[in-house]
Amino acid sequence: MGFIYLVQEFIKLINLADILYCFGAVQLGIIFGMLPGLTATVGVAILTALTFKWDPGNAILVLIGIYVGAIYGGSRTAILLNIPGTPANAATCLDGFPLSKTGKASEALGLATTASFIGSMIGLIALSFLTPVLANAALKFKSYEVFWLAVFGVAICGNLTAAKDPIKGWISGIIGILLSFVGMEAIQGYRRFTFGVSDLMAGFNIIPVLVGTYALVEILDSLTDVKQGEAIAQIGRVVPRFKDIAANWFNIVRSGLIGVIIGVIPGVGENIGSYVAYDFAKRASKHPEEFGKGSIEGLIASETANNAVVGGALVPVLSLAIPGSPPAAVLLAALYLHNVRPGPLLMIEQPMYIYTFSAMFALATIAMFVLGLSFVKPMLRILRLKTTIMMPMVFVLCMVGTYAIAGRKFDLLVMVIFGIIGFAMRKLGYPEAPLVLGIILGPMLDENLRRGLILSHGSLAPFFGSTISILLIIAVFFTLFGRLKPVKQATSLIFWPLNKLIALAKAKSGRSV
Repeated sequence: MGFIYLVQEFIKLINLADILYCFGAVQLGIIFGMLPGLTATVGVAILTALTFKWDPGNAILVLIGIYVGAIYGGSRTAILLNIPGTPANAATCLDGFPLSKTGKASEALGLATTASFIGSMIGLIALSFLTPVLANAALKFKSYEVFWLAVFGVAICGNLTAAKDPIKGWISGIIGILLSFVGMEAIQGYRRFTFGVSDLMAGFNIIPVLVGTYALVEILDSLTDVKQGEAIAQIGRVVPRFKDIAANWFNIVRSGLIGVIIGVIPGVGENIGSYVAYDFAKRASKHPEEFGKGSIEGLIASETANNAVVGGALVPVLSLAIPGSPPAAVLLAALYLHNVRPGPLLMIEQPMYIYTFSAMFALATIAMFVLGLSFVKPMLRILRLKTTIMMPMVFVLCMVGTYAIAGRKFDLLVMVIFGIIGFAMRKLGYPEAPLVLGIILGPMLDENLRRGLILSHGSLAPFFGSTISILLIIAVFFTLFGRLKPVKQATSLIFWPLNKLIALAKAKSGRSV
């Protein structure tokens, strides 16, 4: 019956006005996602104010379109310029930009668009049919489990972005966590590491940090690297080959499910989902050495996951009134503004609204796919611009986007400082991504550690007391120490019977063919 209701609500949206609203919003969202500093959260926040007096149906449709479009749009600059438009697309840079540099920009953009579409559709399935089940599962993540999840996120990011020397990646992540402590802490309102500077009371805004460590670093690197050639702008096949998608079907399904699960967990967001899916894809790949050098598997995994997170993040919004990500938090506020009361009573007061909401999400996903494939070739013109022309233009956009967030000159200073720090880190071989992720996850790690200690009266035992915590601790352990020879030997002994069964099954299937 749920599928029938979804189709009925979708048919109601098939009219010229709603289609124009949706396609226009998604295109605007793509632009927000592409421009450094203008993220999905910013886009949804700005449009929430502009659509305050609109009809609730049109307003929510536009906000969903902005959200979906922005998460996808960030992949374009990630692939073309190695500058993720949003934090959700940071993992896309790892393989998207190397593909672009080898003349496969159009192929990479087409694959990213298709993977984003499929990831969003997986998120749609979760949003429409699995909301009650997934919402109940998310409730099991208390302060103890969320703390370990934050540790796991930083460990994975450091391991992935510094494959040859993961210690440098972990050091970068720890520095990011320490920098996240600057400002007024959330539990008791105590000032930390502000040194009397009032602008530091709010800490470091993530947008200036993101723009500085990615965009400004890329600008400096491009302008100072005299050996760097111009990016290749060959226009090839845009629509992905069916065999490329079919060959990655398991990677797509796995990444989509990972994205949904990460999205359902409150406060985590798209960036962790993309890195976790990327890690799983690399571990399962037959060619892990290609990851970070232009791997199609890595690109598909990250883009499938971060778009699947969108649908997953909206599950607790509707069922529990708890946002799964920062953009979802703004969308939750917008729902209240438009007289929609998310939460357990929604299914009683407005039992059909979840299908109306899901139909809007489906239309936005289709619009993203159509617009994404339609405007790939015009986007490749960016690559034909000389570095000396393009990078100053990007710098101006970075300045405007950073200043537009809060209208503070201090944010511009933060952007420049983090740009210089990130540039020095890159030259020394320290990756920037764990630094940014550490700043994002630091408050979550800090607050949940302290909240857990308050609840347990100072005891650490509850942090090791649940099944979820134990599983996450094991995951952190293998992420940090999995490369050590004793750990490898112990793991092979533990999983020897399972590996033997898999080998026998493969041999048997080969003989039957």
